[in-house]
Amino acid sequence: MEDCGRAVTGPRPSPGYDRVATSLDATRCAPPVTIRFLPARLAPEAFAITTTARTITIRAATTRARLYAAGWLLRHLDDLTLTAPTHVTEAPATAIRGTQIGYRAKNNSYDAWTVAMLTRRIEDFALLGANRIQFVAPVSDDAASSPLFPLPATEMLVAVAAATHRLGLDVALFYPLLRDYAKLGSTDAEVADIATLAAKLPALDALYIPGGDPGHTAPDRLFPLAQRIAGTLRRRFAKAEVLLSTQGFDAAGLDAFHAQLARNPRWLSAIFVGPQTRDGIAAHRRRTPARYPIETYPDTAHTMHAQFPIPDWHPAFALTQGREPVNPRPMATDRIFAHLAPGTRGFVTYSEGVNDDWNVTQWFRLGWNPTTPASDVARDYARMFVGDMAFAAVPLALESNWRGDPSANAGIDATLRLVDGIRPARWADWRIDLYRYRATYDALVRHRLIAAGATQGEAFWTLRQAPATGAEPAAVAARFAYARPEPAIVAPLRADLTVIADRLWQRARMQLSVPRHGASHWERGANLDRADIQLNDRTVVEAEIADALTKPDAAARLYAIGDPWRTRDMALYDDLGDPANEPHLVRGPGFDADPQSMASAIDGVADHVPDQGWRIADLSYAEGLYETPVRLRYTGLERNRRYRLIARWAGEDYALPMRLTGNGVELHPFRPRTGDRETVETAIPQGLTADGTLTLEWHRPAGIGGGGRGHQVAQTWLIPEPLTGASQ
Repeated sequence: MEDCGRAVTGPRPSPGYDRVATSLDATRCAPPVTIRFLPARLAPEAFAITTTARTITIRAATTRARLYAAGWLLRHLDDLTLTAPTHVTEAPATAIRGTQIGYRAKNNSYDAWTVAMLTRRIEDFALLGANRIQFVAPVSDDAASSPLFPLPATEMLVAVAAATHRLGLDVALFYPLLRDYAKLGSTDAEVADIATLAAKLPALDALYIPGGDPGHTAPDRLFPLAQRIAGTLRRRFAKAEVLLSTQGFDAAGLDAFHAQLARNPRWLSAIFVGPQTRDGIAAHRRRTPARYPIETYPDTAHTMHAQFPIPDWHPAFALTQGREPVNPRPMATDRIFAHLAPGTRGFVTYSEGVNDDWNVTQWFRLGWNPTTPASDVARDYARMFVGDMAFAAVPLALESNWRGDPSANAGIDATLRLVDGIRPARWADWRIDLYRYRATYDALVRHRLIAAGATQGEAFWTLRQAPATGAEPAAVAARFAYARPEPAIVAPLRADLTVIADRLWQRARMQLSVPRHGASHWERGANLDRADIQLNDRTVVEAEIADALTKPDAAARLYAIGDPWRTRDMALYDDLGDPANEPHLVRGPGFDADPQSMASAIDGVADHVPDQGWRIADLSYAEGLYETPVRLRYTGLERNRRYRLIARWAGEDYALPMRLTGNGVELHPFRPRTGDRETVETAIPQGLTADGTLTLEWHRPAGIGGGGRGHQVAQTWLIPEPLTGASQ
């Protein structure tokens, strides 16, 4: 063969290791290599590999350890050439390394997978170092079935549990408690249902019962019910663990949960900490009795309205790609793992399909060795799933695409060129198309946003000329600006995106569209349906133009449409939710110190679109979680000037009341939002700005549970009042 004499490539050897290059290609260029598996007196998850020119010997005590060794070999192969130490011994650093598979209608892919596909998926996880696969029970806050199911839910659960057990991995079940347990007979019915399900399973090593998300059972009922479930379950699976989570509770409920823990129930194996939990991981370590291990349940799937929102994410990405896009986050995952892992025994990542395949992979590799650099994970991923080492630069490039304003980020186009240049091996699977899809989508958003910004800028400029040019000419010019055709680059990007999406449906049953692929909802990863939404305010502005032309002073009204920042009023403006246009927002500790944004400002986008008549500035908003206020800080104010605040309460459809303070003084008490968009005007007492500074804070009621979200402010204008004769 042509490449018989090529140089061996691969990672540089570690100091003190002799390396050998072993060809696994049984051709005339190299004799075949023998791989031997031998028993060994090693820890259940440890393995040892010895490599010579013609033999690879793997020593391991268990099936799972042999799988881990096989995965190690695959991660050290370059074009069927193994470059490895002559001897290596490895064992994982973390006790529990799991992920969730949800065979349910909301999932963005798995509900259309066959037993063979899911079995292969579990095998891949095992090769990456997984030791526990958690399945969502056929009881959840979801439809009972999916039109895409190849098998009924319980039949599929039994089949994939058997496949997991055959591989020597732990079988786990995520089982929410959804009944009203104050009703007579509901507890007995729940225990009977679990007993019936357990009787059908070939194995069950752990049962995870969330306190909420979904579920709403108060701790005084949750703990006795879980105790009964544990007793019933262990009659079938004697060593099965039972874990509870602290999700969903309000402050009083979380205190009640810890009061139950303080009783040291012997049936409880551990607790797990996931999304929608009021206390951070440090508080859990402090409050949990030492006898109970802590696991984490990190959300790897979502980008916003989530446990780890993308920091400073531009609204154009949030509006189009949504909360469940293809989302490799190598640097962020490093930080999240370092934040959550200390003091815990491991994790089960919360996934919604294949969109977060990179993140799940990185969690497995960090669970095995927490010092593994993201660059090493990328090279391993390239070897195992792509076959072109150029891929190793892609995850970080895609993460960088989402920093800053996409219209100003030329790196997005460079990332697409990088991905387009990758030449996957013949055996490469659907994964390469995940990243083609994301890179193409990013480029489409970038070029559509450039065009949308240019047309809106031209439209607003012409509207501000209305007092000089006249209302009708200004309106015609603004409409003409909005009607400009899209750039030539957009149509081929859109066509490529659709082709890749269809290929992902064919190869991985990824549901990127509701009508094309049968997705349950656009928010569940079906962002192909969002790729063409407006990225400016055309719909609402053209409606306002039509209305203004019916009024007596149409020119003045058109001017106001073209000046949403109220520059004529000398307003200090914040478009909250747009990271580049919220100069007075106090961001707090930020992602590096606070990955869950428990004490940091969060930029978000509502579940509406500009096409529905929403301004983008109303769709985007700032919020804080739980008791963290939305905080704005002004300096350099005129000391002898009065100010008034205009605040736009908009965003998602929350009706939680908010209280406003200025420099700690109440400006208005708790008041509910009366609609999906509401304008609230507040006079600022002159004494509050006498030193030239002002700190505004919007608070929600204390102690509320759930996700901790709901006090959202979309826009603010702090406007100086005209000076009166007495104040001049």
